[in-house]
Amino acid sequence: MSTMEVITLGREMVLMALLVAAPLLGFGLLAGLVVSIFQAVTQVNELTLTFVPKIVVVAVALAFFLPWILDLMTAYTTNLIESFPQLIR
Repeated sequence: MSTMEVITLGREMVLMALLVAAPLLGFGLLAGLVVSIFQAVTQVNELTLTFVPKIVVVAVALAFFLPWILDLMTAYTTNLIESFPQLIR
């Protein structure tokens, strides 16, 4: 296995991790922003108010994006396993 193949595999792995995490992190960020604006406007500083909406939004986003994430991960894993003979040579 050459250095270039290792770099390519590492790059693909990082890209896959970013693609899988991006929707969940994005919706969590949006929920945190909305809650922060709400807290700033109303001056309510309740700790559970920051965590519960984020957890709910991320859970809903996970339920919505799970089929896409599974398809993406299945395709990546299939391509990786199929490329083993070329990588081992």
